[in-house]
Amino acid sequence: MTEAELKPKSVDGAKPDGAAKSPQGVGRVVEAPPPPDAVEPDPGLTPEEAEHARKRYLLRRFWISARGYWGRHGDRSSWPCSIGLLAMIILNVGLQYGINLWNRHIFDAIEKRDAGTIYYLSAVFLPLVLASVTLVTAQVSVRMMMQRRWRSWLTSAVIQRWLANGRYYQLNLIGGDHANPEARISEDLRIATESPVDFVAGVLVAFLSASTFIVVLWTIGGALTLPVAGSTVTIPGFLVIAAVLYAGITSTSIVIIGRSFVAVSEVKNQAEAEFRYLLTHVRENGESIALLGGEEEERNDVDRTFGKVLKQWALLAGQHMRTTLVSQGSSLIAPVVPILLCAPKFLDGSMTLGEVMQAASAFTIVQAAFGWLVDNYPRLADWNASARRIASLMMSLDGLERAENNDSIGRIQRGETEGDAILSLNELSVSLDDGTSVVKETQVDIEPGERVLIAGESGSGKSTLVRAIAGLWPWGRGSVNFRAGSRLFMLPQRPYIPSGTLRRATAYPRAADDWTVEEVLAALEAVGLGYLGEKIEEDAPWDQTLSGGEKQRLAFARLLLHNPDIIVLDEATSALDEKSQEQMMETVIRELPKVTIVSVAHRVELEAFHSRKITLERRDGGAKLVSDIDLIPRKKRPKSLLRRSASALLNTKRHSGHKNGGRN
Repeated sequence: MTEAELKPKSVDGAKPDGAAKSPQGVGRVVEAPPPPDAVEPDPGLTPEEAEHARKRYLLRRFWISARGYWGRHGDRSSWPCSIGLLAMIILNVGLQYGINLWNRHIFDAIEKRDAGTIYYLSAVFLPLVLASVTLVTAQVSVRMMMQRRWRSWLTSAVIQRWLANGRYYQLNLIGGDHANPEARISEDLRIATESPVDFVAGVLVAFLSASTFIVVLWTIGGALTLPVAGSTVTIPGFLVIAAVLYAGITSTSIVIIGRSFVAVSEVKNQAEAEFRYLLTHVRENGESIALLGGEEEERNDVDRTFGKVLKQWALLAGQHMRTTLVSQGSSLIAPVVPILLCAPKFLDGSMTLGEVMQAASAFTIVQAAFGWLVDNYPRLADWNASARRIASLMMSLDGLERAENNDSIGRIQRGETEGDAILSLNELSVSLDDGTSVVKETQVDIEPGERVLIAGESGSGKSTLVRAIAGLWPWGRGSVNFRAGSRLFMLPQRPYIPSGTLRRATAYPRAADDWTVEEVLAALEAVGLGYLGEKIEEDAPWDQTLSGGEKQRLAFARLLLHNPDIIVLDEATSALDEKSQEQMMETVIRELPKVTIVSVAHRVELEAFHSRKITLERRDGGAKLVSDIDLIPRKKRPKSLLRRSASALLNTKRHSGHKNGGRN
């Protein structure tokens, strides 16, 4: 659980889910559409067919969100960029045709030894080249801008859904294909948005080039007449037929040879993501590993994971080798084929040298257009794998979002309290996402200023109950209610320390400059971290530098700055010794006398700092609230069958002891 200032959803004025400020460069709000309906696989399909259908749906799911870039809530530059890119592609094909004509005329002039025409064409060549280079450069600029903005728009939409309502945390609690979401958002989403633009542009270029230069080949080549067995056979448009056959052979070869490219690439990408995650995990837990001397075991784990990467790379290298064999052979043979085909007509004088060279150039362009798949099949495979990975994450987020809007699944409701309570749990049951109960039917009312200790053996559901109060655990029944306008602040057992300066770490989750340096120093001094004051503006890896106890003290300093209405402490003093724990609790009570505290802890010593104790007991079917006692007697107590004072409980025990002869 991350530490953050949380406001009850029904109380604050938070921006609704599905709307987020886009990253710099987009400059508008991204409004995510509702998730698509869940698609259940056909029970009549075999496992192989079901997996194939799942992969097809993943690509469809990716496009459901990705095409929104051109929709009503998309980026305002999407259509101008798309239309501009199309216009540039058309103009560039026109320039290609102009250069193709230039080839014909220059070689005809060379054949005729026409110096004047050669000089004229030489002068014309430079403007043609400059126009072509300028147009191609502009085309690359527009294409990459479109890729960048599409990625920015879609990344913003996915991150908004991922961070909304604690889903980034809830993904760790549910099953599904969404491991390493950070790699999917950063790397897979980049490939998933870059490649389609390249593919569409490539297809358009290939189609327009093939259409234009097939006409050139048909016009120049004409028919080829061949003597066969004493007679003649005429082949109309022989150059076009040859180009289509040649491209068909190479494309078919690459499809057959690279049929496993997509699957291999997908597994490779997953192995790479797991390897990156493992290295990050080692870095983040470096202190524990070093103290335990676990370097050798970690090295074995890293080697094993990296071995999977190398194995998949070897398989992918084999795929690349086979496709390269076809593409490289094709690139060497393609320019020679049209010259050989045109040689008979040139030798009998029915074709000029310029027409031969024009035909050779056109043939190469047509072959390249038809053979587009040969050159792009590896990238197409990478795109398939990346689009499916990001779509898998989208589907998991879809499930969480549907659950939030579907009462039949069982969601904990959040609302406003009635009466004097600042926080109330009304018939609250907390369950797993599969419906298994963890905590059952908890009824608790907490008044302003109360300090409530939640106790119970390990595994009784205390931390789960705290997560439900914070809104991070959504599954269950009943409701968690807050007084209107109240602010909740959580201190987990492992405080989150962001990167940057110590001042930023203390002010988190708000900005560092929300408080003056003097105010931050005062908070650090109050929790016993005054000796760090001279380093308050130092940018250092504080998460690695501070000890566990110092991190928990820093979290209390953060608490003093934010001055919330309700504090939830989840083993927030576990790394402190008894004296330091006493100092922290006394500081909070002294500095924030009106704050309401809800604590989860095992230490008995903490009872001295609380006015009330709630005990959970683990049972079959979910933990139950078995006692609710006042540690400090109060004149006015909320009505509860379980609620009684500590003194009354003690008297009961004494009475029981007398009846049993004092043997208790």
